[in-house]
Amino acid sequence: MGGVRAGSLADVVWFVAPLHILSALLLVFLVLLHSGRGGGLSDMFGGGLGAQAAGSTVVERNLDRITVVAALVFAFASTAFALVA
Repeated sequence: MGGVRAGSLADVVWFVAPLHILSALLLVFLVLLHSGRGGGLSDMFGGGLGAQAAGSTVVERNLDRITVVAALVFAFASTAFALVA
């Protein structure tokens, strides 16, 4: 039969597992950078007062976009990891 050989599944796991872990850590870091009601870690980098006065800045929009991309990578890695394992 034309089945999938076991070595190729192991290769996929070795690719998806580190991708899943790195995207999870990056996603946690990026979410903590967002300024919320409590300020978050973005206050440490000077984003507190300027963000409230200026509204949505370019940096905040880029942070939002990067967070969405990291979340998509995490979602696809989670799905791939669930299908393989």
